[in-house]
Amino acid sequence: MKLISWNVNGLRACMQKGFTDFFEKADADVFCLQETKMQEGQLELQLEGYHQYWNYAEKKGYSGTAMFTKKKPINVTYGIGVEEHDHEGRVITAEFKDFYIITVYVPNSQRELARLSYRMEWEKSFLDYIQELEKKKPVIYCGDLNVAHQEIDLKNPKSNHQNAGFTDEERACFTKVLEAGYIDSFRYFYPDKTDAYSWWSYMFKAREKNVGWRIDYFVVSSALKERLMDAAILSDIMGSDHCPVELDLKY
Repeated sequence: MKLISWNVNGLRACMQKGFTDFFEKADADVFCLQETKMQEGQLELQLEGYHQYWNYAEKKGYSGTAMFTKKKPINVTYGIGVEEHDHEGRVITAEFKDFYIITVYVPNSQRELARLSYRMEWEKSFLDYIQELEKKKPVIYCGDLNVAHQEIDLKNPKSNHQNAGFTDEERACFTKVLEAGYIDSFRYFYPDKTDAYSWWSYMFKAREKNVGWRIDYFVVSSALKERLMDAAILSDIMGSDHCPVELDLKY
């Protein structure tokens, strides 16, 4: 079973940069998007053989998530059931027979950490949410988590310390997720791999020089450990400032 997640940084723009070609070639069982930056009716996507689910932000041209599945889920929900967090189209949860799959676009703490305190509230609410689901069946969540967990996960850790995405607070939240019984799937397979990034600034030829951050993840319940086959960062796929990430599971 192949799962793919991609922050497309505006799906309509990404469509002009080869999205459809990659989507068809990837042939994923579940394909998750973040930062679609769309409202309902702005794009009619023809994806033969897939069920489509969209969560739009109330604010135009902002945030937004989507999920495309070959198999119809048992149930699909939007948001995490917390009023203050559910206006930005950040979460879609699909229930399948053996597990839940969630696409999530975690809030950015922004310049000068203007939104860090909100981000901390989000982190607590989201962990509570997945732990509630876990009582019923295992959880896989994926997306742009807006955090580089360890120094190995970004090119310049020292100069970025306490910048958005590499604060002690954000990193501690991700550590807490792992301690709660979840697996960072890429590090599970490649604990020491360096220069493995999923996002690059558009400035200073960062992607060309591979000066990046690993902030896109598949996080998997420990209950599914035996089904993990591989995880990948598809850094050769262009079309966004992020690249897709992949998780392969045994059926």
